[in-house]
Amino acid sequence: MLLVLIGLIVVFSLLSPHFAFTSPENIKVFLALAPEFGIIALGVGLLMICGEFDLSIGSLLVFSTFIFVRLSETNLSLLLVGLIIIGVGALLGFLNGIITVKGHIPSFITTLGTMMFWRGITLLLSRGIQRPFTSEASLFFRSVFTGEVAGIIPVQMIWFIGIGIFLGILLHFHRFGNWVYATGDNKEAARAMGINTDMVKIICFIIVGILCAFVAMIQAVRLGSFAATQGIGFELKAIAASVVGGTILTGGVGSMLGIFLGALTIQILENGLIFMRIPVFGISAFIGIAIILFVILNAYLGRKIIRI
Repeated sequence: MLLVLIGLIVVFSLLSPHFAFTSPENIKVFLALAPEFGIIALGVGLLMICGEFDLSIGSLLVFSTFIFVRLSETNLSLLLVGLIIIGVGALLGFLNGIITVKGHIPSFITTLGTMMFWRGITLLLSRGIQRPFTSEASLFFRSVFTGEVAGIIPVQMIWFIGIGIFLGILLHFHRFGNWVYATGDNKEAARAMGINTDMVKIICFIIVGILCAFVAMIQAVRLGSFAATQGIGFELKAIAASVVGGTILTGGVGSMLGIFLGALTIQILENGLIFMRIPVFGISAFIGIAIILFVILNAYLGRKIIRI
């Protein structure tokens, strides 16, 4: 994946007019925008390793953004509002998890339903009207989410890296990570070993919900507004990023580093194709082809490793 990323950067740098792809301005914008999708993709990848899917992330994101903007219009402090929104995200993730494991419903169906439900509720409450948001009342709050480190690196990328490291440690060096792999690989065998697989799945859903709420605040602060179209398309892109990073759809296989690089790959593909002046409607076609090629490559490498 790292070699692929380097190759994409080189190709897009050479093919973009006047090397605009690697210009300081584009790099800074990319480092600020890519983490908004990447942070959520990390949680989705963790959930996929556990053997489940979440198609509702875009709806959780836009609903959390709406609640955040509405609460910010009250006299509550933004810090308290932020904590409430994190709680809202955790609750939404918990609902996805509890419905899936206790109702014995495939997560694909559960989150397909909640995707439509929360998007619909958001449209109903907001009437599809864009609402402004201002964070001037808390410069600290704004600097935490959209500031810069040393005046160069957008803080969003620091959050992306930090969350990736935390989830990587949780997945690869903590017993909970072992439970995630065992649950995704063979749920019945994991139960026989004494693992509470329902709890593991619910926690993974909660993590996804929290990350959606966190990104909702980042977007609200950066954009200075709420829009009912936020998060559209994130669902399949997040799954694609995980697959590109080596996570298999059946669960039990994947790595946080791979998901991290997969999210960057999807974002670099989009950014690079725009600079190559590919029509907007054609970008999805190129990304679709890339995903298929990555899956074929991962399957081929997996078979070689098994033979070795």
